[in-house]
Amino acid sequence: MSATIKAPPEPPYWTFVQEPPNSKIPYAAPMRASPHVTLISLALLIAAWTLGAWAMNDADILPTPLAVWHEIADESASGALWYHMANTLRRVALAFTLAMAVGMTLGIAMGRSERLNMWLDPWVTVFLNLPALVIIVLCYLWIGLNEVAAIIAVALNKTAMVTVTIREGVRTLDRGVGDMAQVYRLTPMTRLRHIIWPQLGPFVATSTRNGLAVIWKIVLVVEFLGRSNGVGFQIHLYFQLFDTATVMAYALAFTGVMLSIEYGLVQQWERRSSAWRRA
Repeated sequence: MSATIKAPPEPPYWTFVQEPPNSKIPYAAPMRASPHVTLISLALLIAAWTLGAWAMNDADILPTPLAVWHEIADESASGALWYHMANTLRRVALAFTLAMAVGMTLGIAMGRSERLNMWLDPWVTVFLNLPALVIIVLCYLWIGLNEVAAIIAVALNKTAMVTVTIREGVRTLDRGVGDMAQVYRLTPMTRLRHIIWPQLGPFVATSTRNGLAVIWKIVLVVEFLGRSNGVGFQIHLYFQLFDTATVMAYALAFTGVMLSIEYGLVQQWERRSSAWRRA
């Protein structure tokens, strides 16, 4: 009497995207410093600055934090600080938007097409390694000492970095999930919202964070060399007057604004874009 061996039932078609519960490496969330640690660290920095100024005993070289604070208050009261800060932030916003738009478009295209990546990768490599100062000077020589040249010069210095980051993000997209979207005939908007963006979002957040960190520094160089307003222009002006306190006042005020954007907006968005990894 022979026993009939039955084959195990075939799993449903949709299980090709399922994974064993322990197959993924747990996502380790980065450690964040508590507000107390941050405040103590900044207090130690100010204390070291104060001790250095006291040891030098020369306000023309290293003024005290109190002297710099008085300069910030004076420039704010006169309105000069806000006027020049607004012009610099406008250039940062315009250059950042242009760099992100062009960089994301190129990154997505290069990530999806190996042939296009083969042709454009040398160009990206050149722009990644071209010194920022060279690009700024060439834009001023070719376009002129105007606002268009300033914005393009800043954007060109960041576009290649955005392109590389987004290209790598596109290459890491889960093709299985993409195939599932085709099986279920998801609309392009639904596919973008629920499949592509959750995977690509962390790469966009990284480009945003790194982009702002680079762009605001390059904007100051652009203003230093060829603009008649902005924080960089004011730093150039007071550098010629050897007024260290006012130079530090504008630098620290603008740094404070950018840190507020970094901690208040960019890092919050970066954590939200990576929340699905910890789910």
